[in-house]
Amino acid sequence: MFAKLKLLFNSKNKDLRKRLLFTFLCLFVFKLGTTIIVPGVDTSALGDKLGFLDLVNAMGGGAMEKFSILALGVMPYITASIIVQLLSMDIIPYLTELSKQGAIGRNKLNQITRIVGIVLAFIQGYMLSFTFISGGKPLEYMMFATILTAGTCFLLWIGDQITAKGVGNGISLLIMAGIIATMPSMFKDAFNSLMQTGDLQTTLLGFTKFALFVIIYLAIIIGVVYVETSERRIPIQYANKTNSVYGANNSYMPFKLNSAGVMPVIFASALISIPGLLASFIKNEGFSLFVSKYLTISTTTGFILYIVMIIVFAYIYTFMTMKPKELAENLGKSGGFIPGVRPGVETEKYISNTLKRITLVGALFLAVVAALPVLFSTFTNLPSSVKIGGTGLIIVVGVALETYKQIESKLSAGEYVRGRHRR
Repeated sequence: MFAKLKLLFNSKNKDLRKRLLFTFLCLFVFKLGTTIIVPGVDTSALGDKLGFLDLVNAMGGGAMEKFSILALGVMPYITASIIVQLLSMDIIPYLTELSKQGAIGRNKLNQITRIVGIVLAFIQGYMLSFTFISGGKPLEYMMFATILTAGTCFLLWIGDQITAKGVGNGISLLIMAGIIATMPSMFKDAFNSLMQTGDLQTTLLGFTKFALFVIIYLAIIIGVVYVETSERRIPIQYANKTNSVYGANNSYMPFKLNSAGVMPVIFASALISIPGLLASFIKNEGFSLFVSKYLTISTTTGFILYIVMIIVFAYIYTFMTMKPKELAENLGKSGGFIPGVRPGVETEKYISNTLKRITLVGALFLAVVAALPVLFSTFTNLPSSVKIGGTGLIIVVGVALETYKQIESKLSAGEYVRGRHRR
C-alpha cells in the first residue's frame, strides 16, 4: 500500500495528482455549500425536528440541520436510482430492455434516473418547507423547494465533474465527504462527555473511557473492511480451455460476503420511519402513542423489527441483483461450468445455495453494525450525536476502498505503460 502511495508523488504521475487535487477542490466546494442557509429560514426551529431525517443529515455533512441550500444532498438521486433499478427488474418492460442494451441503455437509464431524482427533490423540498417553516405563503414554499432542488442539481453536476475529471465515483465521494465532515464534532462530543474534570484519578478514568471509545471505533472499522473485502470464489472451468498450463482454478466466480451493501439498512430505516412520519401528519393521540411505544427503533419491538427487516432486505436485494438463474445461463452460454456440478438447473441451485449461506453471514454483520448506534445510545450516557458503527461507517469504508482501488489501478497502469516504453 505505502509503495503504491509513494508512486503517487512520482513526477511521472502528474495527471493523477491533478485529478486528486480537482477531487478535493470539488469536495471543498460541497462542504462550503453546506454552510449557506436558505434565505428566510429560522434555523432554530429545525434543530429538534430531524428524527427520521438524521441519516440524510449525516450524508449531507450536517446540511439538513442547518437548512442549507444543499440540505437534500444527493439522497433524492439515490432514492430515484433504487426505484429505477427495482422497476427495471422485469417490472416495467421498457426499463428492462434498456438495462440489457449495454452502454446506450445505461445512459438512457441514467437520464431517466436524474429526471426522477429532480422530481423527487422538488417534492421532498416542498414537504420539508411545510414541515420546518411555519407561517409561510404558498409562493414562499415553492421558492424554498426550488432552491433545495437547485442544490441537489448542483451536487449532481459536481458529482459528474469528479467522475469525469477527478478520481472515483463522484456521487459516492460526496456522500462519504458529508459523513466524514460530521466525525470531528462527534469525537469532540464524545471527549466532552467521557472526560471528567476533577482529581487525577477522575481525569485518568475519563481519558481511559475515551481511549476505549476510540479503540472500539477502530476495531469496528477493521471489521467492516474485512467483511467488505471478503468474498466466496467459486472455481470455474471452460470446455475450450486446457488445465495443463495455467490450471483450472485460475477462473472463478466471486461473490461478496455482503453483496447488498448498505441498501438493506437504507430500506429498513425508511420503512421504520414511515409510522412516525404518518403520526406527525395525522396527529391522532392514540396512533401517536402506539407508534412511540412499539414502532420506533428505541423500543424493543421496533428494534427487533428493524433488525429483521435488514436481514430480509439483504436476501431480497442480493437475489434481485445477482439472479442465480441468469448467472447459470450466462455461464453455460460461455462454455463454462462448476467442477462437480451439472450445467443448468443444478448450477442454478448451487449458486443459489451459496448465496443463501454467505448472505446470512453478511446480513447478520450488517444488522450488528446498524444496531450498534442504537445499543450504545440506550445503554450509555453518550449524546445522540455520538454514533459507534452505523450505516455511515459502512458507506465511508466501502467508498474509500473503491476509490483506493481506482487510484491503485491507475498507478499500476501508468507503471505498465512506462515499462513497455522502456523496452
